[in-house]
Amino acid sequence: MVKVGIYGASGYTGQELLRLLIGHPKVKLEAVTSRRFKGTPVADVYPAFTDLTDLSYMDASAEEVAKMVDVVFLALPHGTSMQAAPVFLKAGKKVVDLSADFRLRDVKLYEKWYEKHSAPKALRKAVYGIPELYRNSIKKADFVANPGCYPTSVILGTAPVLKGNWIDETSIIVDSKSGVSGAGREPQIGSLFCEVASGFQPYKVGGRHRHLPEMEQELSVLAGHKIKVSFTPHLLPISRGILSTIYAPLKKKCTPAQLTEFYKTFYHDEKFIRIYKTGTFPNISFVRGSNYCDIGVTVDTRTNMVIIVSAIDNLIKGASGQAIQNMNIVCGFPEETGLGVVSLFP
Repeated sequence: MVKVGIYGASGYTGQELLRLLIGHPKVKLEAVTSRRFKGTPVADVYPAFTDLTDLSYMDASAEEVAKMVDVVFLALPHGTSMQAAPVFLKAGKKVVDLSADFRLRDVKLYEKWYEKHSAPKALRKAVYGIPELYRNSIKKADFVANPGCYPTSVILGTAPVLKGNWIDETSIIVDSKSGVSGAGREPQIGSLFCEVASGFQPYKVGGRHRHLPEMEQELSVLAGHKIKVSFTPHLLPISRGILSTIYAPLKKKCTPAQLTEFYKTFYHDEKFIRIYKTGTFPNISFVRGSNYCDIGVTVDTRTNMVIIVSAIDNLIKGASGQAIQNMNIVCGFPEETGLGVVSLFP
């Protein structure tokens, strides 16, 4: 059994890691940390875990936790992971970081969008963790930078047509919607019930969302040259889920059926990618609670535009589920181990 810890386990992504790891047959959960809930049983903070774990939250240093585990998940805010990751790496532990601190390969770009980076050497060791695209690199890695939720939906949705040179990369438009859990568990006015219920609004409009450089970094790798996208996120009055609709001009004529077949061929061996039949499209409720990314595609033949619809659970494939998928690859487990959860519907 692999000994696992969650460093910063009291937020939504930490809670989802707990939920999935408790049922993982190849790991033993040894440590979960939280300064706020030090000494408090996990089940007192999240009653869903009653009788499922006797773990209590610890307020422990990275050095202390490193002595207890083989693999650690960093479920920390950006700016904090960069302090903890080097400690675990120096101790020879395998690290999966769910923050934004190690996703951007360019330190200057990170500092433009976030803050001063204190661990550039560790940044060079990190492998970007979308398994469907970087599986071979992840297998050899000790340090995985788990992707953001919006980028996961957009990169997986766009990868086939970008890599296949099917679209005009200068005119990619991304329209995404997310549930409120994407804002985290910390109380803030914008995610209060009365602010969100019965409403629907955009935010960070005009290229201001911090996930944008991450998207452009990975889409540029797929395209083979630097590209920019127009990205507008929206907040849905639901707890979880992301649905991204991506538009781009096609470089050649094709039918919706041909495009669908191309996507099925591109992702034919991927357990967590489901390509919909021609003329059908994903619904957030069809991926809720699961590690699936559902994709439906079509062509607007009037304008020769491709339309790609991608749906994920932002807390699972967009965070904790994908992190465990990465851990499975790093540890040599079957990729789907502990992730065989059927979507919760209705």
